[in-house]
Parts: sequence; C-alpha cells; structure tokens
Amino acid sequence: GMPASTVLSWWRGHPAGWWNPAEFNVASICVPIATHVPHAVGLAWGSRLKGEDRVAVAYFGDGATSEGAFHEGATFAGVLKAPAILFCNNNQWAISTPLEAQTAAPTLADKAIGYGMPGVRVDGGDVLAVYEATREAVTRARAGEGPTFIEAVTYRAAPHATADDPSIYIDSERVREEKENECVGRFERYLLRRGVLDGVRAEEIKQEALELMRTGIAEAEAEPAAEPDLVFEHAYADPPPGLADDLAELRRVLGE
Repeated sequence: GMPASTVLSWWRGHPAGWWNPAEFNVASICVPIATHVPHAVGLAWGSRLKGEDRVAVAYFGDGATSEGAFHEGATFAGVLKAPAILFCNNNQWAISTPLEAQTAAPTLADKAIGYGMPGVRVDGGDVLAVYEATREAVTRARAGEGPTFIEAVTYRAAPHATADDPSIYIDSERVREEKENECVGRFERYLLRRGVLDGVRAEEIKQEALELMRTGIAEAEAEPAAEPDLVFEHAYADPPPGLADDLAELRRVLGE
C-alpha cells in the first residue's frame, strides 16, 4: 500500500507526496471538484480497449454532482458502457450548501437513469452494504454491462475545512448523533457481537493505526523544505513567457 507519509506530504504540497499512479492503482488527487470523473471514465474506457479486466472508480461528494465535469463523465460512461463506478459519498452538505439546494431529484441515485446506468443507494455508514454494492458494480462492469452510480448516504459530522464553522448551519445535536453512529465504530460493534473480533484485538488495531499515523507524520515532517521554484514546474512542456517572468519576480521577492 501507499505509505501514510506520501499522502500527508501530498496535502502539504510537498514533492515527496507525488506518486506514480501505476504503482498503487490510485490516481493523484484532483482538488477542483469533479474534474477526476472524466479521468476515471477515460481510464476505464482505455482499459477496455486494451482488453484489460480492470474497473475504474471515481469517488466524490454530493456537491460534485452539480458540476459540469460530473455530467460530462457520467454521460460518456453511459454512452461508452465504460467499466466504471461513480461513487458519491453523499454527506448532505457541500461546504454550507444543503442537499436540497443541489438537486430537485428525490435522491442522487435517481439521476443515474439519465445517463443510462443503474443507480444504487446504500447506507454509507454500513461497511458491508457499501462493500456489497461496490462488489456488484465491479461484477457488472467486468461482465461488459457498463457503469454503475452508487450513492452512499452519510452525514458530515466535522468541518468541511479548517476555515469552516459548521455550527452556523448544522444542528449540533444531529452531529452528536452521527458521531456516535459513525461507520468504524458500527463495524467494530458488529464484529464484537458476531465474535469475529474481541476487545483485546480491537484495541491492538486502534494502536496499530495510531502508530501508522504517528510514523507517517514524523516521516512527512522530516522531509527537507521544498524549493519555491517547484510550483512553476510540471505544468507545461514548453513554459510560456509569462511564467518565466513570474518565476523571475518570485526570485526577486525572495532575494535570490
């Protein structure tokens, strides 16, 4: 799997966070909302043309379904019968925009019919339900039956970002209830009830996860500082003159 330090470095904007998508079967993260949906559909279509038994999955939130790139990707996924899964984590808030301001459709899964694909709606807090819906979608895709749209219904129980204050627009009691019923805790309680997991092993797993994150943070923070010039690289094969002027201005400001 991908080292935790790699993911953390990516979010810090550090080159140690760059990775080869082919190595991990995970594409780099697209910050602009929904722009990766056409990418996933293109990868899926390309894999089919090469005769590969692969399926591409694009994960996004409810807000992404209001973006043009989502509709472009979903349209071509349906037209091309691409082996793709469009997986929407509907946490019911796009920053401070509620779901009812995103769509007039009864559910987001209902939108799938317009793209010629099945729409599946599951409890996003139920690990096994999400697994089963995804497994069935993968089976469909590999059988040549085309894409599937999955709507996993959850609720955002934390700020959208560090600059966000959800107490302004989200009911605190609802947040408390959702935190008590979050998916990891639900699955842990299920496994304990079934006797698949005991309390000792559950605690060991938690400590292993904490150690994984502590190690990842330490490794990411130990990386040498990145050079500011890097922000000008890897965007153009032939940098335009204006970009060179910007780089010269940056160096002047930094006193180089």
